[in-house]
Amino acid sequence: MPAGVATCGACLTEPPPFERAVAAVGYGHPWDGLIARFKFHAALDLAPALAHLLLEAVRASDATGPTRTPTLMLPVPLSAERLRERGCNQAWELVKHLRRPFGCRTDARLLLRVRDTPHQLARPLDERAANVRSAFAVEPLRAAELRGQTVTLVDDVMTTGATAAEIARVLLQAGAAQVDVWVVARTPKPGAA
Repeated sequence: MPAGVATCGACLTEPPPFERAVAAVGYGHPWDGLIARFKFHAALDLAPALAHLLLEAVRASDATGPTRTPTLMLPVPLSAERLRERGCNQAWELVKHLRRPFGCRTDARLLLRVRDTPHQLARPLDERAANVRSAFAVEPLRAAELRGQTVTLVDDVMTTGATAAEIARVLLQAGAAQVDVWVVARTPKPGAA
């Protein structure tokens, strides 16, 4: 978004369920290649640098709005099949490097991926929300841990925001007071310059 603009037009007309989203970079060269290596080839040595990039973006975004310190930081969960395929959850790897500066609780098991879905990359943009509907849940015996929490959801890339929106709805229904989304990269809308 242009400097000085805090909310995009689409979010003004159809506000997402999350309070705000922060992205460190646009998903283009060289970031797309680095993130692909991190995500699909377990290049875990990139986690500290990508997390630092995201941390700096979060700090910069706080200069234009109220500081919202998370009380709980969660990674976007992977299905068991996807976790086996990749060998690690890249979002959790980012959270492990982001938690210290904020001193908040983190948890890789509170939020669950209860339905394996086809890769979002393979879905047309207008089908992505339906693809992730009912794919996430809060661990049933631990839902009370979300009550009143300011939750930050962490992921590597946001495209349409469908995954973040679905998870935010689940977290808010379980009692979270607020959900923010932090991602390393944001893909541009098709046709955007």
